Amino acid sequence: MTNEKTVADKIKKLIEDQPDLGAGQIAKMLNTSAAYVYHTKRNLLKKQIEMIKPEADLVNHPPHYKAGGIETIDFIEAKKLNYNLGNVVKYITRADLKGNRKQDLEKALWYLKRELSRA
Repeated sequence: MTNEKTVADKIKKLIEDQPDLGAGQIAKMLNTSAAYVYHTKRNLLKKQIEMIKPEADLVNHPPHYKAGGIETIDFIEAKKLNYNLGNVVKYITRADLKGNRKQDLEKALWYLKRELSRA
């Protein structure tokens, strides 16, 4: 296994230093198979892509906002809910995603009682 890692490191170095070399050429130079060179190149490319992936937008679109395939705010606006009812929906739909389910459900209940007092 150590030898494979060494060969993979050599492949990566050759790719970095001489990007125009083909897999067959690299395989011959290192006495390995072209399939192994392709495999190593693919893994290297995957790591490079992961490094440039944009991070989640924690201000505008945190992952827990879109759980279930729709952002809660889009649902609230589509249903034309007022502030209190919108917050009821918001706290209920995110209750299982933020780490304190009971507190979020209590907040939803607080807004619901506030809305009921206006009725």
